[in-house]
Amino acid sequence: MEKTTSADGTVIAYEGSGSGAALVCVSPAFGLRGVFDDLAAEFAAEHTVVRYDRRGRGDSTDAIAPADVASYRIEREVEDLAAVIAAVGGPVAVLGYSSGCHLALAAAAAGLPVDRIALYEPPFRRGDTVIKSELVDKLAGLVAAGRLGDAVATFQIEGVGAPAEMVNDMRRTPMFAALEAVGQTVVYDATLTADPAPSQAVRSLSQPVLAIAGADTWPMLIDGARYVAESVPHGEFIEVPGGANHAMGAVETAAALRPFLS
Repeated sequence: MEKTTSADGTVIAYEGSGSGAALVCVSPAFGLRGVFDDLAAEFAAEHTVVRYDRRGRGDSTDAIAPADVASYRIEREVEDLAAVIAAVGGPVAVLGYSSGCHLALAAAAAGLPVDRIALYEPPFRRGDTVIKSELVDKLAGLVAAGRLGDAVATFQIEGVGAPAEMVNDMRRTPMFAALEAVGQTVVYDATLTADPAPSQAVRSLSQPVLAIAGADTWPMLIDGARYVAESVPHGEFIEVPGGANHAMGAVETAAALRPFLS
């Protein structure tokens, strides 16, 4: 594991493995860098796969205090990703997973040295025009009040769309403590995904974009991947086997990525 420092002083932990051109992976809500370890193993002889803990998770720090979480802007995490790319050397390809797709796209649109963009099940919502700014404000208020468990549950129910009964049952399990530990970051992922449609800056990207979805995932995520692929000038959509419950199959995803990254 190595560390680099972002513009606001946040320390970002990252690691790379393998050899070849760099692929930087951007994790989903609640995800740590280890979510990409199996994919890194698939690419060991082909690419240097760089995984990092987004701010407020794992071995990374967060310069934003809970009381100030409403001040979060997507630009802070673009700066985090910029620091990682600077540390490993650009240009790089990026792979976003779920809400991490929105961050990967935002980074490319901001001009970071990204030459290819791969997206795994980006949660865009075709036909939805409601920007969820009220949810972001509600989550920020809960985090500032120290109610991290309530923030996590609210994000899962109102942001992700999980059934309330399932989330309430989850709160009684040991796994919920791990989610609560990174509870402040739900404000970040809610902000990233607040707009259901790709921005005009994303729609103007010149880089090739590959959107991937598992055949067994939720239909809205398959359509979200199709939607973003259709919204950019050089987009492609691929459906891969498996992927139930929004899981990323390393073998299947690597097979889809190989020709795109070559």
